[in-house]
Amino acid sequence: MSEIDYKSHWEKVYEKRTFDKLGWYEKQSVPSLELIKQCNISKDAKILNVGAGATTIIDDLLKLGYNNLIANDISAPALEVLKSRLNEDDLNKVQFIIDDLTNPTILSKFNNIDVWHDRAVLHFFTVEKDQDTYFNLLKTVLKPGGFAILAEFNLEGALKCSGLDVYRYNAAMLQNKLGMNFKLLKTFDYIYTMPSGEERSYVYTLFQNNNNE
Repeated sequence: MSEIDYKSHWEKVYEKRTFDKLGWYEKQSVPSLELIKQCNISKDAKILNVGAGATTIIDDLLKLGYNNLIANDISAPALEVLKSRLNEDDLNKVQFIIDDLTNPTILSKFNNIDVWHDRAVLHFFTVEKDQDTYFNLLKTVLKPGGFAILAEFNLEGALKCSGLDVYRYNAAMLQNKLGMNFKLLKTFDYIYTMPSGEERSYVYTLFQNNNNE
């Protein structure tokens, strides 16, 4: 398992602050939503949001008609915040899975995910074995032809976030981690403004799994 107790860390974060004051909060995840639209998937395609926390992208995807969503986080309090915003009908369209991406026990049983979406999760894994576990899980659960959207701090980004060190990426580094069975369809840098007014530099990438096995 990871040397960092991520579960304890993130549960304390969500217990101390309201979700709309957290450093990664977005009122609307515009870049991610645009990339998901570009995947041209059906409304019942299975979209997995890893490290979802209390993200508003789940709300927005439901409004767009997507009805087969999975919200994963290591923090139960974070997912409870997300659940509290949804009505009963929408709750039936979302699976909530508490699982650790560096030591997965539930997500590793999936193998039919259409879209893997990660905004600001991978860059917290600074230990190589945690990174390897993350990418092995992604390759296991994503179906052939499926899409991976990875949005992480870029090489000009912050060195820390939420009191933790981060590991910064560019598109080539993510390509290397995914391997040549994944085709890079789109990448761009993006400046995100935190609720505090500070700016954070991200790299957004859209990959497609071309593994036909």
